[in-house]
Amino acid sequence: MSITEASQAGLSALVTATEEGRNTPLSRHGKVVAEVVSTKEITQLRHDRDTLRDAALAMARSATDSGIRTTLDHAMEIFNLNRAELEAENAREAQCDNS
Repeated sequence: MSITEASQAGLSALVTATEEGRNTPLSRHGKVVAEVVSTKEITQLRHDRDTLRDAALAMARSATDSGIRTTLDHAMEIFNLNRAELEAENAREAQCDNS
């Protein structure tokens, strides 16, 4: 359905169609640019996206895990940080989050 047609049909008609289980693709110049979908479907899509992201992260970690571990102190040394700087940065971030 073109955006013009959707506008003429009205929001109520789009919502009714969605409640009846019909998704409505919306197009501009013949190209689909959006789709009206149910809350149930978008919730499932978001859950699937999060699950896939977590799976991809786990697979990447597994594929690149050399078994070598480093301590926080060693990592801070590599990045030229010290504990006082790290704690001060964490305190600033916490203060910004609480503002």
